[in-house]
Amino acid sequence: MNRTFYAVLVNTLTASLTNTIVWFAVTFWVYLETRSVLATSVMAGVYLATVALSGFFLGSLVDRHHKKKAMMISSVCSLLLYLLAFLVYVSSPSERFKDPSYFMLWAFIIFNLLGAIAGNIRTIALSTLVTILIPEDARDRANGMVGTANGVSFLVASIFSGLIIGFLGVFWMLVFAIVLTTFAIIHLLTISIPEMKIAHTHAEDDVKHIDIRGTIRVIRLIPGLFALIFFNTFNNFLGGVFMALMDAYGLSLVSVQVWGILWGVLTLGFIVGGIVISKKGLGQKPLRTLFLSNIIMWTICIFFTMKNSIVLLACGMFIYLCLIPVVEAAEQTIIQKLIPQERLGRVFGFAQSIEQAASPLTAFMIGPIAQFIFIPFMTTGAGVDLLGSWFGTGTDRGIALLFTITGIIGLIITVLAMQSYAYRNLAMNYQKGQ
Repeated sequence: MNRTFYAVLVNTLTASLTNTIVWFAVTFWVYLETRSVLATSVMAGVYLATVALSGFFLGSLVDRHHKKKAMMISSVCSLLLYLLAFLVYVSSPSERFKDPSYFMLWAFIIFNLLGAIAGNIRTIALSTLVTILIPEDARDRANGMVGTANGVSFLVASIFSGLIIGFLGVFWMLVFAIVLTTFAIIHLLTISIPEMKIAHTHAEDDVKHIDIRGTIRVIRLIPGLFALIFFNTFNNFLGGVFMALMDAYGLSLVSVQVWGILWGVLTLGFIVGGIVISKKGLGQKPLRTLFLSNIIMWTICIFFTMKNSIVLLACGMFIYLCLIPVVEAAEQTIIQKLIPQERLGRVFGFAQSIEQAASPLTAFMIGPIAQFIFIPFMTTGAGVDLLGSWFGTGTDRGIALLFTITGIIGLIITVLAMQSYAYRNLAMNYQKGQ
């Protein structure tokens, strides 16, 4: 593969690692300080809402600028925001952060959140660079390597975020983030990306604004592509349950240090999945691979919290995480093949915004639903008598019941989607393009 691609991949890995550590660590820290499921669910909702709303703008930014410049903007913004978060933390009384309604706590959260979100510019830019630096017949493998890099990022971030919060505290986490982000900026300056000009359409005005209408028009020209985006949107709607509640569930079973290390081990699944794709590819029918992976993932979600067992949870999560790079690489490969280069950034940004748009709704709703319905149902309510004898009782079992119901719904929708006309249409269009 292209040496420049490897250099960009390493640089993006460094930035992604930093941003993931920050958000994981802040989530752990806020829960441990406030012991509020509502606070962490609101954090998840705000994070996902920001990702959803920013995708349109960030995709347009990537299309309007050289990819290296877009990546530099990403890291500089992250650095400035982490510095602001650091100033908020050192200037506020530490005991006040235990109050989930404390204004400066949420200012601290928002600065860190926006710093992590700025890294999404790199995610979109890297996906477009695959089409610039890598021949078409090797793009699925390159996307697999991107998945592997994401896995390494999650692996290291999961381990270090828990350990840093458990042993050093949030102060040193921010110092670590500032240093690594500065390193990523310096390293990016040394990379030369052979992009001679900014790819654009004949209509010059198209690249001067977000142009959602034009992006929608391009997507509609590919029958079935909207259906794929909406399918992933619904999956993310359900996935918001896990993002909002997984940390609370895991931390109810083990300490933050163990949970962080366990996540680090589990996210080897990202690496395993990405390596398999980088070596084997996705096959001749990436869309079919995407759906079959979803069937396995949702089936796992039905059973991996069926018992109050960290071992069962770990085994299920490992397989689940092995399949995430497969799903992501399949969607990226399909879009890279069917969408012209001059629109690629905006289509990736549009897909990111639409697919993430549902998750904030789930995350905002699921905290109160878990706190006031499912947890009481499995602690003092009717669920104790109906399910308690074999499912167990308590706060963690209320969260686990939500996971199981989510898995059942996801499996049903995936099976129905596989039988749809839109699925067959998109599969046929992909094959015609080969």
